[in-house]
Amino acid sequence: MANTNLGDAKRAKNDEFYTQYHDIGKEMNAYLELNPGVFTNKTILLPCDDPEWSNFTKYFAQNFTKLGLKKLISTSYALDSKPSILNLQPSLFEIESPQYDSNKARSKGKIFTLTEDSNGDQKINFEDLEWAYLDGDGDFRSSEITKLRDEADIIITNPPFSLFREFLAWLIESKKLFSIIGSMNAITLKEVFPLIRDSKMWLGNGFTAGNAYFESPVGREYASGVFDEKTGLVKFRNVIWYTNIDHGKRHKPLSLMSTEDNIKFSNHKEIRGNGYRSYENYDAIDVPFTDAIPSDHDGVMGVPISFLEKYSPEQFEILGITQRNDDPYKTKRFTSSEYKNANDLNARAVVMVDGKPKSVYARILIRHKSRNSL
Repeated sequence: MANTNLGDAKRAKNDEFYTQYHDIGKEMNAYLELNPGVFTNKTILLPCDDPEWSNFTKYFAQNFTKLGLKKLISTSYALDSKPSILNLQPSLFEIESPQYDSNKARSKGKIFTLTEDSNGDQKINFEDLEWAYLDGDGDFRSSEITKLRDEADIIITNPPFSLFREFLAWLIESKKLFSIIGSMNAITLKEVFPLIRDSKMWLGNGFTAGNAYFESPVGREYASGVFDEKTGLVKFRNVIWYTNIDHGKRHKPLSLMSTEDNIKFSNHKEIRGNGYRSYENYDAIDVPFTDAIPSDHDGVMGVPISFLEKYSPEQFEILGITQRNDDPYKTKRFTSSEYKNANDLNARAVVMVDGKPKSVYARILIRHKSRNSL
């Protein structure tokens, strides 16, 4: 049901989900553990971020000295550009500032910058942020924010769900380091998967136990178990970090059993005693669970998209994805003269179940790189 709520939020352009401080710290620490100097002397841009609500600016401002940052830039959207259901008003922080402008407060975005100890308390932190109104509404696609993108070394944010494709394209165009949050389902998109296949982007360290909890100022109905009234947090299971910043988890190989041992001992009844089905339209076997990948299979294997959370480039090679007309490993196409649902069957990989063809969820096509890495 959490996935449904994320989809509903995207369709309604209800993009106001705020990342928790400790989740940001956990992800950044994963990068720091592999490369302690990853942020040293860097300019970080946090677009789509409002420090009056969001924790991204708070985290990097509070850790400015520890991380060795050169400059922190954060930009926010104008209030009038946010969904009307939020009914947001200028904060006391803004209203009580000498530069408050009632005419700009709703129509202009804001820019926050941090470079030095501006208040003289001998430390650089959130209290030293300086702000001003932007010329525009803060849309990342504007020339104003794009210029800031080009100035930055690293771009980090939780972009609007409804604009993920456009934001990613804008990001990739910059050729900068980045770390952003998005839906796991985006992996299958034509704008996303090639970046993962070609090692231009990968999954980040991730949320604890695969559960992401966000704050949201929007009052709405949620399915049971999704919204916690006590904490005010919304739970999503299909939200991940996308990044091109390296981290140690990415290089940890999976511990796997052989084909024979999987058939004997697998925890999954689909595999135990049955083995692996071959696809009817791809030259590959179907492996429906990441922990059931056989260590001794030399050919191509189709695995769930969640495999990418455990993917090590030293252990596996990513070849393709079982999407319509998008893969050189497709060996057969079904026709309407054979099956009424031929279009559905051609969309993804197909296995035979009780003598009938059945399409399976999107699969990532992989193979082992080297037995020496197992």
